[in-house]
Amino acid sequence: MLERRLYYHIDWALIAAVGAMCAIGLAMIFSTTGGPTRQYWTQIYAVALGMGVMFAAMTVDYRSLADKSHLFFIALILALVAVMFVGSRQMGAQRWLDLGVFNLQPSEFAKAIIALVLAKLLGESRRPVLSNNELFMAIVLTAIPLLLIAQQPDLGTAVTLLPILLVVTFAAGLPVKYLGAMAVLAVLTAPVAWSFALKDYQKERIETFLDPEQDARGAGYQQLQARITVGSGGLWGKGFRQGTQGQLRFLPVAHNDFIFSVLAEEQGFAGVLVVLGLYLFVIMRSLEAAKLSKDRLGAYLVLGVLSTFTFQVIYNITMSAGLAPVKGLTLPLMSYGGSSMIATLGGFGLILNVRMRRFTN
Repeated sequence: MLERRLYYHIDWALIAAVGAMCAIGLAMIFSTTGGPTRQYWTQIYAVALGMGVMFAAMTVDYRSLADKSHLFFIALILALVAVMFVGSRQMGAQRWLDLGVFNLQPSEFAKAIIALVLAKLLGESRRPVLSNNELFMAIVLTAIPLLLIAQQPDLGTAVTLLPILLVVTFAAGLPVKYLGAMAVLAVLTAPVAWSFALKDYQKERIETFLDPEQDARGAGYQQLQARITVGSGGLWGKGFRQGTQGQLRFLPVAHNDFIFSVLAEEQGFAGVLVVLGLYLFVIMRSLEAAKLSKDRLGAYLVLGVLSTFTFQVIYNITMSAGLAPVKGLTLPLMSYGGSSMIATLGGFGLILNVRMRRFTN
């Protein structure tokens, strides 16, 4: 249980903003799935469970959690390996563990765990510049789960671990010249990755993004429908459950990957501004938590959790507007997905944990 004095330092404004986005997401899922469907009730249970996880993550001092981060990391790797052998296969991917009551997607929890592990690794250093050994260890600890997740295959979720590595190592003193070297290396290896690393359907998504009209009824269908859906909302939108693209199923998996497109159609530009304002408030409030942290460990932990959250928000919104290739990345706090919701709320529990303990010894 929380000490009484810590209650006064809980960031209720951040909790309220997070809860508001969850509520908007539930409303959009209710609209796109046709009412109180199985997906809608599953999401309600996920929000309730996620809120419990969030408050549970606040009760234990983040420094104690960081001390046990190696145990969380081992549990994550074991779960990801288990997915490879006994995982449940859906839609051509093997990403879930069937626990009977629900399917668990371990890769979603990798984000918070990697943030915790890297914060522990680098947060106790007093050097102003990151050492080569620390950088090497950070890369290895990130690469192991990243490669396991990519094998599922789930390249989208795997890529969300990279912002954590980049942001935390940069905050810990990564020389700028290293970032430049990484950028050059990425450019030089891009042709090799295109020829040998990317699968055919991944290449097709990139080609379709560049010219969706080349296969308007096939690979480019989602891209074009997403643009139409966003643009059709106008200033005030068509009204709750009054949209055509989402309601008539022109837009595939609207309750999941393209929940933002449905929001734009039904609530218009005004509704989009409200949601973007909420996301901006959450991001800025979390950055303030990092700034107020009493130690590097707490600051790095907040930055790690926030970096992957921000990356996913930006990518999903740009994808929904047709400005990025279609990828199975959900919109945090709003899209359908039980594991994603629980893991995201758990991550915010860590952010709240750091902020509320900024005055403790």
